[in-house]
Amino acid sequence: MSIPETGNAPLWVQTLTVTTADQTHALGAALAEVLRAGDLLVLTGELGAGKTTFTQGLGEGLGVREGIISPTFVLVRIHPNLPDGPRPGGPDLVHVDAYRLGSASEIDDIDLENTLDSAVTVVEWGRDRVEHLTESRLEVELHRQLGGAAPAHLHAGGHSTGPGIAAAGADAPGPDAPVWDFESEDDDEPRTIIIRGFGPRWAEQPVLAPEGIS
Repeated sequence: MSIPETGNAPLWVQTLTVTTADQTHALGAALAEVLRAGDLLVLTGELGAGKTTFTQGLGEGLGVREGIISPTFVLVRIHPNLPDGPRPGGPDLVHVDAYRLGSASEIDDIDLENTLDSAVTVVEWGRDRVEHLTESRLEVELHRQLGGAAPAHLHAGGHSTGPGIAAAGADAPGPDAPVWDFESEDDDEPRTIIIRGFGPRWAEQPVLAPEGIS
C-alpha cells in the first residue's frame, strides 16, 4: 500500500545537544515513552554519530529483548516485547538497516507492512526510502560535532551497489563495495540531535527533557 505524500515540511523541529553516550541513550528511552505500535522512525547520521546507542535507549524504554547492535549486513531484526519488562504487552521493535537499499521499491521487497501496524519500526539510513509506508513519521538526525563519514549512497547522486535483500544474515557485499566501521561510536563526543515530526500522528510535539539535555 502506498500512502500519498501530504507535504515534505515537518510540523515541528526540535534540536537537542547531548554530551555523553548516556545522554544519547536516555533521550532514546525518553522518546520511547511516547511511542506506540504503528510508529515509524527514520534515523540518519554519519557513522559513529550514536544511532545504535539511541536505538538501544529506545529498546530499553519500549521494554523489548536486548541485543540491539550496530547494523552489519542483516536487513531486519525484530526485538519482541518482554512480558516481564517495563511495558508488558507493548509493541515489538523492528530495527531495519537500509544502508544497502537504493530505493523505496527495495524497502517494499522486505515486507515491512506486515509488522508496521503492530510494532515500532526504526529504519537507519531510511530517508527517501520509507516515507511512502505511512503518512506519519519521526525523523531523527544525529550529528557528531567533529564530523564523520557517511556511506557513499548518501552523497549526491550516490547509491549503494546491490540491494542485498535477504533474511537475517544476508551475504556480505562484493570486494568493490566500501567498507565501513560500524562500531566507531565515540562515546562522549558532543552531538546535536534533530527530531522532526511529520503527519497527523505528530501534530503535537512531545515533551522530551531527560536530565542534562538542552
